[in-house]
Amino acid sequence: MVNTGSDMTIARLILAAMLALASGGANAQTDPAHAQTYPAKTIRIVVPNPPGGTSDILARSIGQKLNEAWGQPVIVENRAGANGNIGANLVAKSPADGYTLLLTDVGALAISPSVFPDLPFDPAKDFAPVVLISYSPHVLGVHPSVPAKTVKELIALAKSRPGQLNFATAGVGSAPHLAGVEFALRTGVQWTYVPYKGGSQAVADVIAGHADVLFNGMLPVYPHVRGGRMRALAVSSPKRVAAAPEIPTVAESGLPGFETGSWQGMLAPSGTPREIVLKLNAEIRRILGTPEIKAQLADQGTEVRADTPESLGQFIRSEIPRWAKVVKQSGVKVD
Repeated sequence: MVNTGSDMTIARLILAAMLALASGGANAQTDPAHAQTYPAKTIRIVVPNPPGGTSDILARSIGQKLNEAWGQPVIVENRAGANGNIGANLVAKSPADGYTLLLTDVGALAISPSVFPDLPFDPAKDFAPVVLISYSPHVLGVHPSVPAKTVKELIALAKSRPGQLNFATAGVGSAPHLAGVEFALRTGVQWTYVPYKGGSQAVADVIAGHADVLFNGMLPVYPHVRGGRMRALAVSSPKRVAAAPEIPTVAESGLPGFETGSWQGMLAPSGTPREIVLKLNAEIRRILGTPEIKAQLADQGTEVRADTPESLGQFIRSEIPRWAKVVKQSGVKVD
């Protein structure tokens, strides 16, 4: 005979024990003591672009300094594809324990909801903002063989050759791509967009002469301008950049109010304990405030924009409708 009463009692005890274990595991991530021991193992910074771009350069500089400060390994993992969405989705679905982080162009993150109809994550809900790191204005650059030395000359050239100039982008729907789209909408030029898997590849093809023109972050572009491998016609910041005062802004070249760029930020999976977010925020802001890092970034035309987690979250939310308008006007879409 089966003793169902006894069996049910045992089952209830097992279930209660399992729930207690699950509750204990969940509380371990929200307990302030968990943050006190953080970090206790390797931290992974996911960069959703190929090596050599703005996010990658910053991730490696910050990762090295975090390793020096905390004595734990920090690895940078490049997970490129789909305008950064593959790497971003990886982090969004990772454990919310502070050991998997995303360093990305938050402008591109804000563009994705308007460009990708089946985005597998919500940029405003699936991440815990950590810190806005920096702003690197886009450079409007051309291969030295392009017969245009000013923005006005480029506009005239593009209009005389509609669709013939190849515009290298960091991927369909990326911030550099939509900078080119906004420029084209405001000037009436037509060029052929050539998408790459990341900004570094777009830069490489313009340098090689396989593409004619681009918008891309100043951090990866300006060294090539200095070396004579690319000609800078303008920067997309509101004012000229102190590191390159000879380069005019797009705004002063005939497009008032034109401002785009590469805003880099660090994010963690949603649900990451507040104490860990604040610990990361404080340490990264300290790193960005050191004379070494500030000078390194300023020399390449990049401004430190370190602020609170809340300011980064607000920035992403404010950028979404801004770029949605540009996407709607241009008809850019990825199926």
